[in-house]
Amino acid sequence: MKVRVHDSSTNPIHVQRGVRQGDVISPKLFTAALEDVFKLMEWKGRGININGEHLSHLRFADDIVILAESLEELGIMLSDLNSASQRVGLKMNMDKTKIMSNVHVTPVPVVVDGTALEVVDEYVYLGQTIRMGKSNFEREVTRRIQLGWAAFGRLRHVLTSDIPQCLKSKVFEQCVLPVMTYGAETWSFTVGLIHKLRVAQRAMERAMLGISLRDKVRNDEIRRRTKVTDIALKVCKLKWQWAGHIVRRTDNRWGKKVLEWRPRLGKRSTGRPPTRWTDDLKKTAGNRWIQRAQDRVEWRRLGEAHVQQWTTKG
Repeated sequence: MKVRVHDSSTNPIHVQRGVRQGDVISPKLFTAALEDVFKLMEWKGRGININGEHLSHLRFADDIVILAESLEELGIMLSDLNSASQRVGLKMNMDKTKIMSNVHVTPVPVVVDGTALEVVDEYVYLGQTIRMGKSNFEREVTRRIQLGWAAFGRLRHVLTSDIPQCLKSKVFEQCVLPVMTYGAETWSFTVGLIHKLRVAQRAMERAMLGISLRDKVRNDEIRRRTKVTDIALKVCKLKWQWAGHIVRRTDNRWGKKVLEWRPRLGKRSTGRPPTRWTDDLKKTAGNRWIQRAQDRVEWRRLGEAHVQQWTTKG
């Protein structure tokens, strides 16, 4: 192989190995190969019916979600994907491939390339716990708090040191708070959820200041000293801004389609209905919140009221 530079070529370059993971060009080659694989998939009419259109899969690099109406259909789709991937030199990791289903799906084993895939109740996808049922976001918030404490622990030598508090607060804002609030745009807010986040943050702030509960220092005094952002304010702003961004899109993406989707199949279970993602948005902006979000100025004004509503709780 030679490289052409202007009007001349370099000396021969002897290639002794192929592209491996970690090489600069590796991600681009993988993306191109995977794109060709999915172009071969004849999945028209497969997947979940979203207002007349079928959503069959979601992709982020090699993190792929396959959606199907039944486990039988899912098995066919996975086998198709596995066969097409092998033809271009890609291999599915069956140990990491898991199956999740709701209570409306008839349980049947799914076998791909001789391997029976494991059925799980929850799975961490793109850093966030996905779980079927009412406690999905609650479990994720608990996990976020645990990860926040892990991040705090790695930086404890800085956050509990004698350096100026303003520097410690900046480290906390940049390295701990984002861990605790990752994915907050997708949470369904409740008073208990906000309270749990604030309790964890207050404990971290006391650790930074070297204050224990026995010292009986008021929370507002601790906040005055640390001057860090209230986590309730942070998550409310993240969700409000993202909601407005999604509903104002005009490029017909799946994010907006799924947001406006109202499933017509199945029956609601007895008892109190679960908290919906839109409940706190509607409480501030009303049932016509999607229309009101089209006006950016109006949406920002309502956002201030939304933040005020949740930061006075918990």
